[in-house]
Amino acid sequence: MLEKTKPAMELFVPPRPKSMGPLSALLRAGLTGDSNLIGLLPKQAYTMKIGNLGYSRRSIIIVNDADKVRTILTDPTDIYPKNDLMVGALAPLVGDSIFVSSGETWRRQRAMVAPAFSHMKLSSAFKAMQLAVDNYETIIDRSADKSEAFSLDLAMSHLTADIICRTVFSTPLNGETAQEVFNAFTIFERSVAHVEIRRLIMAPAWSEIPQHDHVLEACERIRDRLGKLVDAHLQQGANFQDIAADIITAKDKETGKPFSRKELIDQLGVFFLAGHETTASALTWAFFILATRPEIADRIRSEVQTVTEGEPIDFQHIRNLHFTRSVFKETLRLYPPITFIPRVAAEATRIGSRKIKKGAMIMIAPWVIHRHHDYWDNPDSFDPKRFMPEREDEILPNTYMPFGLGPRVCVGANFATIEATLILARLISRYDFDVAEPEKVRPVARLTTRPAEQIQIKATKRQT
Repeated sequence: MLEKTKPAMELFVPPRPKSMGPLSALLRAGLTGDSNLIGLLPKQAYTMKIGNLGYSRRSIIIVNDADKVRTILTDPTDIYPKNDLMVGALAPLVGDSIFVSSGETWRRQRAMVAPAFSHMKLSSAFKAMQLAVDNYETIIDRSADKSEAFSLDLAMSHLTADIICRTVFSTPLNGETAQEVFNAFTIFERSVAHVEIRRLIMAPAWSEIPQHDHVLEACERIRDRLGKLVDAHLQQGANFQDIAADIITAKDKETGKPFSRKELIDQLGVFFLAGHETTASALTWAFFILATRPEIADRIRSEVQTVTEGEPIDFQHIRNLHFTRSVFKETLRLYPPITFIPRVAAEATRIGSRKIKKGAMIMIAPWVIHRHHDYWDNPDSFDPKRFMPEREDEILPNTYMPFGLGPRVCVGANFATIEATLILARLISRYDFDVAEPEKVRPVARLTTRPAEQIQIKATKRQT
């Protein structure tokens, strides 16, 4: 008699919008009124390779073909610059920095900032990451002792902002200037006009994106406070060993010139934006999932114990925390912080056999490609095993892009992965988490992929 096959582990599908037809998706987006572009995506987007995304004045083309996506994002001919909507939203904060620049300007900036994120530099920055987690554990302890719920979103934003302040500027977030930057950035993130659905459909290419006065005031406040942190590094006799110091001493290989003070504020504004907000977004989703799937949290705890043998987590442990890192990578797949990477056709061109008119919006959507039915088995299911070392070669090239692709991959990708692996390993080892009303959580695409409403969570100290 044949032994019965054990049932496969139940697939876990975390929150996602229900896929609809194009017209139904448009009506839903109009009714919800939250400018959630994820909800605007029709179900056909997850199966097509290239096609029109709805109906609009300027023509919006979504490209899911992996090879063509790589060509567009690496942009060897400079005909797909950063989209005017994204530039218009972020320029008041980060100027013409690496996050929004294109072409030769981007190449110059990338060459100057990349050395600050070398493996050796990250090893030094790790100590500051540890101190930030130490500090935040005392904050969580107070909530746990009182059995109080707190905002998971704000907790992750605060922790990752503290790490950025410590690693970039050698100052903790509780410093007055750093705290003012964080407070102003919170206003910016919640209020910036990024991509409004009405404007996306009706406005022509290269339209100006008006920003609210309080958003512009927040940008001015952030840049002013960042300027103070830069000036402290520029003072005669200053001897900082941090990322800001490396950026200040960087030289253009062609001209030998460093960044100007304005350019320094631009670039360091990017590090604060990309270095804390995007990682906070991914960690919010990771802890939400772990709170609802305790068996995954238990596997992280087991791995941490095995790798560290009960010692504090150090830099050399991180590379051996394979499952913990895979949880982060799978979270990035399902909830890529940068939901959409829009480009604009600077001239009439072709993508494959399709004619593209000048000014057309070329929409590369990590959210879609990471869930595309041609590229992933059970694409909406959470399965960290996809990213374990023995299986990573199964991932098709150019189909996983939480940090971009090729030479334009985010300069801080390794920083974010090390930081997130440390945070997950430390906090999951120390606490059990419980989410209030998990069934009400739903994702929206704003500046990053965030829950529509802040997730309320409770922490309970584990017995050690």
